[in-house]
Amino acid sequence: MANPSELAQFLAEVERRAYRQAAFAVHDEQAALDIVQDSMMKLAEKYSANPSTEYPMLFQRILQNTIRDYYRRQKVRNFWVTAVSYFSSGSDDQDDEESLEHVQPADEKDSPVNALITGKNIALIEKALEKLPARQREAFLLRYWEDMDIAETATVMGCSQGSVKTHCSRAVHALAVALQDKGMTDE
Repeated sequence: MANPSELAQFLAEVERRAYRQAAFAVHDEQAALDIVQDSMMKLAEKYSANPSTEYPMLFQRILQNTIRDYYRRQKVRNFWVTAVSYFSSGSDDQDDEESLEHVQPADEKDSPVNALITGKNIALIEKALEKLPARQREAFLLRYWEDMDIAETATVMGCSQGSVKTHCSRAVHALAVALQDKGMTDE
């Protein structure tokens, strides 16, 4: 049984990665913040009594379900907006610009030139990640960013281990091609 300080420590450690994961998934900074906050609240409300060793798996599952809920709500909302706009006269002034601002941690050891190059490389990687299909992106981020093994990733994604391997393989190949096209090599 975990104590409140263990839960607080876990949430502090995971918040930045969870935000980035949600931002990659929904392409909306404010929605990503809401998703992470909702996920943290659900973990605290429903699972704070669980052992702290269970928090990573529980939180990832909650986060992925909250992201899926966001898409379900968007689908319904878009249906009704489209249906209502069909009957109304007037223009739709929606801005479809999708952006993900890169927040680079300050590292005093790097020179400004290295920081600039690193920032540009990270931005290229983020753009390539955004273009991956949702399941490939999810598998890639869970396996390589969250450092989950195949079984844990399969549990979080609600699919077989073979599907995780397939999604990860396709994501790695797609990222490699996209980054090579942008001039990044593995040198």
